[in-house]
Amino acid sequence: MKKKAVAEAPEAKSYILEYYQAITDGSVTVGKWIRMWYQLIVDGLQKKKYFFSQKKANAAIKFIETFCRHHEGELAPGKIRLELWQKALISVIFGIVKEDGTRQFREVLVLIARKNGKSLLAAAINAYIFYLEPDYGKRLFMVAPKLDQARIVYDALYQMILKEPEMAEITQKRRTDLYIEETNSSAKPIAFSEKKSDGLNPNLVTCDEVAAWNPPEQSLKQYEVLKSAMGARRQPMILNITTAGYINEGIYDELIARATAVINGTSRETQFAPFLYMIDDVEKWNDINELKKSNPNMGVSVTVEYLLEEIAVAENSISRKTEFLVKICNIKQNATNAWLTAKDVNLCFSETGKTLEDFRHTYALAGIDLSQTTDLTAMTILIQKDGTVWFFVRFFMPRNKLEDAKARDGIPYDKYVEQGYLILSGENVVDYHDVENLYQELVRKYEILPQKNGYDRYSAAYLIQDLESQGFHMESVIQGSNLTGVIIDTEGMIQDGKLKSAEDNNLMKIHMMDSAMQMYEDNRRRLVKVTSRAHIDGMAALLDAMTMRRNYYNELEQLLRNERGNS
Repeated sequence: MKKKAVAEAPEAKSYILEYYQAITDGSVTVGKWIRMWYQLIVDGLQKKKYFFSQKKANAAIKFIETFCRHHEGELAPGKIRLELWQKALISVIFGIVKEDGTRQFREVLVLIARKNGKSLLAAAINAYIFYLEPDYGKRLFMVAPKLDQARIVYDALYQMILKEPEMAEITQKRRTDLYIEETNSSAKPIAFSEKKSDGLNPNLVTCDEVAAWNPPEQSLKQYEVLKSAMGARRQPMILNITTAGYINEGIYDELIARATAVINGTSRETQFAPFLYMIDDVEKWNDINELKKSNPNMGVSVTVEYLLEEIAVAENSISRKTEFLVKICNIKQNATNAWLTAKDVNLCFSETGKTLEDFRHTYALAGIDLSQTTDLTAMTILIQKDGTVWFFVRFFMPRNKLEDAKARDGIPYDKYVEQGYLILSGENVVDYHDVENLYQELVRKYEILPQKNGYDRYSAAYLIQDLESQGFHMESVIQGSNLTGVIIDTEGMIQDGKLKSAEDNNLMKIHMMDSAMQMYEDNRRRLVKVTSRAHIDGMAALLDAMTMRRNYYNELEQLLRNERGNS
């Protein structure tokens, strides 16, 4: 492409200039990084740092709107109609070229909130390169740590092909890829493999959800291998399209650091195009106007009603707020965040003053956390009555550890001994016979019958054997991300006022406030300590008991409701 032809482009109609004008006059709301990026692009065009081919930009836009279709949702199977922000983005990727007419940008990062058409846009870009770019023997790859993740954009591309006869007619679906015989071109999803990636020779690599690429060190190595594998192509591209995430020191952090350096003008990179759709003010995370900055497709694929509902949920849950900040606001969060708010805990302790005597002759569930024999051990009893699930918690500590624990933790454990919530058990290690005695007291003194009993897998074998020999159903509970459903149930019941402490047990309050959530990209979560010195034994025991409730409530509902007439 000749320099004269492309240099005239800024005066021609350009979606880049149209979008930038909308940004500057306030008719489109964007964050600072998008504003600064498009200002950089427009300045570069005006100063002839970049050249622009209206023909190349329009070719990509026209192809997508003519041949690419929605494959799911209300708009399927209708043709894609690109929004202004998408047309501007595609114009930057395909329309900004070097003097020889090849693309200026070889790496692209699109950071965008969920439900903004991320996979659809990626599939459409893949389709354009797959069918319209002139290279013979094109190789397109969709990459992720696991094959099922890599298949998301691949499957979207395939569904797009199926719905367009002209593309479907010339495309074969083979066992592992899509193939166009006429141009000897293929598109294939692949999982992480540094050795296999080294010889790929790709035209286009789509890296989906790079914020979730884990482990971090491997993600960095994999990305570098993919980049080095593209050296033989005339105008290759790595397309990174993602929401924010939790993982530290991986490829996502590196890409964001490079992106902000490019936009700030502190980097000498010239082939990296970052589109960072994220909010500016974290304090306004629940402001719809602020959310327009991370959701450019607001009003199209993501509705205001959806966002308002998500805000309402997030305002009442720390873990859901964390997820909202990451996936809707595109603000990276630490993987570990406090779980219950003070409001949640106070609601949980809003109707105390009850005793075990008030629950005489009832059916119960129990959970015991015995993982640390030299420190605190906890047992939780759950009893449902009048539609509310009440819990009692008892802690056990070795007698000789009391003073050291008071000094170390700054907690008045002796006070809780006096109140009966903490039982001094054994001299230097907890005597698990005291836990067994508590079970016997429940049955013999109060006629409270624990039907199912969850315990952590590190519990003392002899205690479990003794309790089983007495007829108690004991079941191992692994305290990991497998309890995500139980954690969500517990949080919801607390916030709905359906799960309450029967006693004003301030030691349990401390354990609840010390509880944090380890968050994962797929919305799984795991109970962890908010700090290394915190204690969460009581909360772990509560989750053990809640696991029994989740697993057996349907089977035992009539008993566990403890309504009149239960025998």
